[in-house]
Amino acid sequence: MSAWLYYSLARIGIFGAVFALLYFVGITWWVSAIFAAVISFTAAYVFLASTRAEMAEGVKARLEKRRQSKTDDDTAAEDSL
Repeated sequence: MSAWLYYSLARIGIFGAVFALLYFVGITWWVSAIFAAVISFTAAYVFLASTRAEMAEGVKARLEKRRQSKTDDDTAAEDSL
């Protein structure tokens, strides 16, 4: 499973679990959503740091590959002229 998919599913799962817990305790839905968002952000920042770093490296590699291929295409077009 790719890092961005794992990270996204983990963040959604943390949010859902916290939201459900707070909602079933008796807190209104919108307050539960706010607290769940803050708690899931904090938990993901602390516990998913390595996955976030891996995801960032993947994005960086993809952007560098795209930039390199775009440069090669431009260079080839200029050379053909």
